Amino acid sequence: MSSLPVRDPKKDRLLTPENSVLVVIDYQPAQIDSVNSMNRAELVRNILLVARIARNYRLPVLLSTVNVAGGSKDTIPALKRILGGIPSYDRTSINAWEDMEFYEAVKDTGRSKLIMTALWTEACLTFPTLDALAEGYEVYPVVDAVGGTSRAAHKAALKRVAQAGAHLTGIAQLACELQRDWNCEATAPGMVEIFNDAGIFLNLGK
Repeated sequence: MSSLPVRDPKKDRLLTPENSVLVVIDYQPAQIDSVNSMNRAELVRNILLVARIARNYRLPVLLSTVNVAGGSKDTIPALKRILGGIPSYDRTSINAWEDMEFYEAVKDTGRSKLIMTALWTEACLTFPTLDALAEGYEVYPVVDAVGGTSRAAHKAALKRVAQAGAHLTGIAQLACELQRDWNCEATAPGMVEIFNDAGIFLNLGK
């Protein structure tokens, strides 16, 4: 069987490695330790999986922290190792969209689809998501890689951004959407490895 002709990867309505960017906000020890909407070890595992997906598909990644200059601890080391030596935009604003350097970095990517991860769901994910949507970006919060101070706060925040037009997604859906076709052999082995490490077992003979 053959696939349909490849769609323009920059104009595709779905996420592609050519039209999207991963945004990673505030995966710092204090924020992780205050998450109560899911198991914290699972949260860390999941954001590391998202980072590996971004690397597998060579997505640009924007990393931001809050108040490291004021004494807060930096992004967790395991995540920084996966992301490599990319710049980190430290800020004082709760809403990353209100930090000029971060905002300019988003615009400089030239990409309209923002894959959004942040802690907490009810603040540092919600606020830039709403602002980005208002400026015409498409935003894809990764629901199993974000967390809030309570399950109720997390759920309410996801409902709010979805009602505003955000496209909720999950880790498995994200990887499948970026892969799209098993004939893309450069990235298929990496996807299978990531899924196997996540306990989503794939034995596809790749």
